Order: sequence, then structure tokens, then C-alpha cells
Amino acid sequence: MKASSFDFVRPSSIQETTEILAQHQGDARVLAGGQSLGPMLNLRLVRPSAVVDISALDELKTVEVSPSEISIGALVTHGALELSKEAGATFDLLRKVAGGIAYRGVRNRGTMGGSVAHADPAADWLSCLLALDASVGIAGPSGARRLPIGEFLIGSFTVALEPGEFLTHLHIPALSATARWGYYKHNRKVGEFAEAIGCFIDDQARGMRRIVAGALSSPPVLLFAAAGGWPQQMAIDEIRAAVREAAPAVEGAQVHFHAAAVMRALQGGARP
Repeated sequence: MKASSFDFVRPSSIQETTEILAQHQGDARVLAGGQSLGPMLNLRLVRPSAVVDISALDELKTVEVSPSEISIGALVTHGALELSKEAGATFDLLRKVAGGIAYRGVRNRGTMGGSVAHADPAADWLSCLLALDASVGIAGPSGARRLPIGEFLIGSFTVALEPGEFLTHLHIPALSATARWGYYKHNRKVGEFAEAIGCFIDDQARGMRRIVAGALSSPPVLLFAAAGGWPQQMAIDEIRAAVREAAPAVEGAQVHFHAAAVMRALQGGARP
């Protein structure tokens, strides 16, 4: 199939982008890497009045690092993060996640911001960013704002963007040098979408301990979050109970499937 007709616009600034999106009153789609939007257009799963190509916005292609935060532009590709030379536990985790996304061609074109804004429940970045307690930078007609990733993801393929708004940055708290983390993704073969994801962060220096289950039929869920009292030894039954409570739509054998992914993440946690 071929896409239905639409206007193609390539703005040169963030402000121009928000103005164009506002004019179309929610009926325009933002094009970043195009790895999801392209097939959806061709299959006519979406029929926007306009496609707004933001690839000319160089300010969204940068990674800025400070002692407390890492700010990643929406147009930074998975491949760029996979090959990043930045040191530290945060980038170790980002490289691990980026390197497991799809195939090289997809990683070279697909963007972190596009993946998060698309909000496919099976996407790797959603679980990783929730575990990291990241926030999303948003630009719109009324200016810029931030939302915690857990508030940004409101449903499968559904995010908290108002008409005229689009995602510009991902803001990630920097992990300390002594932080531990674990990430495990189950899929039938390399390159396929995840069927279960487990991710955890244990950063005692920052007082952050979080466990996430992802690749559900909904956005990822936070199973545990605590400033102290990290459960160093967790039984599979305890994790299953947490999955049932946090994601009641998951039933039967799927509960164990997702709990097992979390357990694998915990068992394979990276150490400094």
C-alpha cells in the first residue's frame, strides 16, 4: 500500500514546529527517524493531514552531560548512544539498551525521542527511562515544560502531548560511580520486539532503588521504588506478586514470564 496524501513540512526551528503543529490541531504527525511512522503511513494506520519533519533541528541532536543530569536530544539515534564514548554507569546502561534495539539499520536511523513519543509498550527505552526516573522535555505554543516519564506515558501508543506540542529532550538523572543496574529483554530472536523486559537501578549514593517490568500490554510499571531497604535477595514469588499488583491485566503464565525477566535483570546486575 501507499500512504494517503498529506502535506510535508520541514521547519527550521522549535518554535516554527510548534506553530505548524498547532495549526493542524492534533492532525499532524512529527517525523524523526521514521522507523515507526514510515510503515504506519504506508499501511494507512495513520492518515495525518501533515507530516512535520524535524530532522533539520540540530539543537535536538546533542547530548549534554553534567554531574547531575544527562540531557539527550530527541533526534539522537540509538546507534549514536550505542557507540557513545562517554564514561559512567548511566552511559553503560544506555549503551546496553541501545545495542539491543532491532538491527543496525534501524539503530542508525531510529531516534530515542521518536521511540519514546511513539510509546510502543515493547520499546526498550520506556522501561529503561522509567527505571532511571527520567523526565521528558516538551515544547509547545505555551513554551517548554517537563513531565516525569511515568506521567508522560498514559497508555499504549498514547502520551501526554497537547495539540501543538512535541517531545524535544530526555532528561536523565546521572547515576553515581558506585551504582548497580541490570537490564534483561526476552525476545524470540535478535531484532524482534521484546516480549518481556526487566530493569533495575540500585544507586545507594543517590538513594535511588527502582525495579521495572516492561513489554506489557500497557506502559512499563514500577514494581519497587525506595530510598532504602533494597531487597537484595528477592524470591520469584515476591516478584510475581508485585507484577500482579502493578499490572492486573497480566494473567496466567504471563505473570511468571514477566517476573522471570525481572529476576534475570536482578541476577545479572552490573557492578562498578
